[in-house]
Amino acid sequence: MKRFAGLIALAFAFGGAMAQANTIEVSYSEDFAEMLEDEYGVREGERLSKEIVEDIEQAFEKHGVEAVRVTVVIEDAKPNRPTFEQLSSRPGLDAIRSVSLGGMDLSGTAFDADGEVLAEVQYDWFENDIRNARTASTWWDARRASDRFARRLAEAVTEQ
Repeated sequence: MKRFAGLIALAFAFGGAMAQANTIEVSYSEDFAEMLEDEYGVREGERLSKEIVEDIEQAFEKHGVEAVRVTVVIEDAKPNRPTFEQLSSRPGLDAIRSVSLGGMDLSGTAFDADGEVLAEVQYDWFENDIRNARTASTWWDARRASDRFARRLAEAVTEQ
């Protein structure tokens, strides 16, 4: 799995809503895929991917925009608290007291029915003040980055 970095993709199809993306594919950069496998745990990538899909779906619906396909790459992500994998492999970490600056770096493209690019967005946000991370959950800052990325992508599609 280590070398499948750019090939890992989760595709979600949903119907019914007027404003939507018919397919959202989330993949990982090679470096982030290695971090998932070696450090964070593969299931953490699945959790982040699900969050991104939900955020895009909500943002597109709120902005009333549509795209046939959206591709997103998680370039990098940092948790605020240790993941289950980190806790099990590094006994010195504490699930409550171990706190880090988290965030996520994402890039994404929305396509129309003809395969033409509607919008491309690159967005990264990482917390820079540890005081803001004290009460955060494992992926709090990454979720914040995902939400902001999804809104920016929806706004970029709206401008087309």
